[in-house]
Amino acid sequence: MKTKKFKRGAGILLAVSSLPSPYGIGTFGKDAYEFVDTLAKLKQRYWQVLPLGPTSIGDSPYQSFSAFAGSPYYIDLDILIEEHLLEPGEVRDIHWGDNSSEVDYGALYEHRFTVLRKAFDRFDREDVAFQTFCEEKQNWLEDYALYMALKGYFGGREWGAWDADIRDRQPKAIQHYQAMLIEDIGFWKFCQYKFFEQWHKLHTYAREKKIEIIGDIPLYLALDSADVWAKKELFLLGKDGTPTEVAGCPPDAFSDEGQKWGNPLYNWKAMEKTEFSWWKDRIRANAQMYDIIRIDHFIGVVQYYSIPAQEHNGKNGKWNKGPGKKLTDAITSALGESKIIAEDLGVEVPGVKKLIQKT
Repeated sequence: MKTKKFKRGAGILLAVSSLPSPYGIGTFGKDAYEFVDTLAKLKQRYWQVLPLGPTSIGDSPYQSFSAFAGSPYYIDLDILIEEHLLEPGEVRDIHWGDNSSEVDYGALYEHRFTVLRKAFDRFDREDVAFQTFCEEKQNWLEDYALYMALKGYFGGREWGAWDADIRDRQPKAIQHYQAMLIEDIGFWKFCQYKFFEQWHKLHTYAREKKIEIIGDIPLYLALDSADVWAKKELFLLGKDGTPTEVAGCPPDAFSDEGQKWGNPLYNWKAMEKTEFSWWKDRIRANAQMYDIIRIDHFIGVVQYYSIPAQEHNGKNGKWNKGPGKKLTDAITSALGESKIIAEDLGVEVPGVKKLIQKT
């Protein structure tokens, strides 16, 4: 296996959300291009971003509705104005927040999707590029778009609180809601199309400026996500969809009670039976987005901390063996030209060092 070497160079971590913007949050618009120009002038080589997925309650980029989708918040509205999908007044007359140095996620949640729906209303849904995009991304886009439409229908509640037939993805229920929510499903597909269209152009520009982008992917997924809902068999869940064990970390010098994160744990045996096909799909998707993929909490590949779901903290968890090299081999097979950064937390786990050396 040929090692993919990093070129020596410096870079800057800047969340896309932290770019300047008159519309409440940083986007893939002109300020992102100007930041790339600044990196080039400073002779930087890397731009590291935080996860770009659509965020859930709390708006942490590490708790996303999807491991594949992008956040509609990052779609640049000025570009949509240039494309005649929005009128300037429809964007500039909205209250996006009171403090230009902070993101008002409440204001974004209240207004951003209303504005984007106006753009969708004017969009040509028969557009060939859009249809091609939907076909190419259908392995995750169909589930994600239906998931988001269902969240709207059920008042934003997580999938475990939906009616049992659609919670359990019974075929008749899937067909029923696909027909009933066809307009909303189309809207969420449109948001993904615009997200990836704008990101691809920005990424191409960065490459032209010799800037490589480092993406960041969390090891674990949010329970409230399209992936867990659609692939329950790949996670440690009970019959009703609630986790039996969750992720976290034990007590340490920083926390007497440890940390209970609440993310569902992978069913690694089930993953291995599929030859880690879901992980391969995830890596392929991220390899198309980034030059380098940083895997957050890499220690969990070697060993992971498991906490019974009913516990209130991380005291009574236990360490389990992770998939190790079986997973890293699967990741490597799907990586293409991208490279990997394995986050080393500095915790003394010999297996992590050994796995990094082997790979």
